[in-house]
Amino acid sequence: MNPGQLKFKIDIEKEIIDNDEYGAPTKTWVPFLSGISCSHPISSGNKFFAMKQNNTELTHIFKIRYRNGIEQNMRVKFSNNKYFRIISAIHVKQGYREIELHCAEVFPNG
Repeated sequence: MNPGQLKFKIDIEKEIIDNDEYGAPTKTWVPFLSGISCSHPISSGNKFFAMKQNNTELTHIFKIRYRNGIEQNMRVKFSNNKYFRIISAIHVKQGYREIELHCAEVFPNG
């Protein structure tokens, strides 16, 4: 991984489901970790076509340094107003150096 490409601040948030005072489940997002990443929108070309064949929702790939515990039920907060659901977290070359987060853009409450 080229450290010069890591120039975007992101926050990874974890979903917590709790019950309110009436016993109804409520969903809140809490910070899991903060870091820097490089961001690649999937919008055109051969890579877009190949990704679309596997998953029609994929919109971005974020590359970050390896962090333990990142799961599919988390989301990426990017630029303070964009949110991306993590579809998969892939350990690049199984080397514990970097992770690719394959994500789909969602609304803040999504």
